[in-house]
Amino acid sequence: MPIVSLSLGGKPTTKLLIVLTVLAIALIGTAGAANYMYEKASIKGVGYKNVESIISTQEGFNGAKLVEKESGSGNVITEKTELEAERQIGSHCGDFDGGPGIKVTPDGQFWYGGPGWGMGVGPMDYINFTKEAEFEYMPVSYQTGTYDQKWIEKLCVQNYAIGAVLTEMYTHAEHLQKNTEVKTRLYNGNCVSNCCTGVLEANLNSNVIGVAHIGWISRDPNVNVKGRHNEWGRSVEDLTGVFSIEKFIQLWGNSTCGAISVDWLPCV
Repeated sequence: MPIVSLSLGGKPTTKLLIVLTVLAIALIGTAGAANYMYEKASIKGVGYKNVESIISTQEGFNGAKLVEKESGSGNVITEKTELEAERQIGSHCGDFDGGPGIKVTPDGQFWYGGPGWGMGVGPMDYINFTKEAEFEYMPVSYQTGTYDQKWIEKLCVQNYAIGAVLTEMYTHAEHLQKNTEVKTRLYNGNCVSNCCTGVLEANLNSNVIGVAHIGWISRDPNVNVKGRHNEWGRSVEDLTGVFSIEKFIQLWGNSTCGAISVDWLPCV
């Protein structure tokens, strides 16, 4: 297709159009999605509530994922939520240019001194999630309609770097009081030997009148000779009735991850 030459004051403007097109392409190329996400909320009230949160640090079956779904009618006695996630583009665990390089601690762990990072590993993907909530079921009616639904609370966190997944779910809940804290980390997998590849940790504390489902799975990120992922561990617990639940779950991608345990008090 030939380029049409316009004119301003009798002078061709083809070159001007080409320059503007190149500039527009350059500006589009520099744009990017927000790679840091943070949300903090505190809610109290009576009525119907329905909320969904979806976080992903990488596309496809990579990075870390978090999905939370909550809905129900009645009294929201308290709800405090804090969510923080970051997709650190170009993670380079073990980038030693300009740094002091590798140092080995007496217990055999590797520490890195990359440029601008001091001692320790380089940038990483991570998700931090804390929630303190108490719900009480009852039907409510407004001009917009009648809402009658027992509380549903679902949380799923996946860490593809270490093949770990955590599920915390409550359904048909007449009363639910919970305090949940989950942290997950992913480090670049191209590190030297003994480098921590990832962490998924959770501290769960709840009282429920209803149905509870809590579980975790650890699978090998790499496939075996049959093209399947070996399963190294699994824990699934289903409870129906009136229960008090306390669980601490720790899934590491290497025993050298160090003290990355979740805080015992939420940061909300």
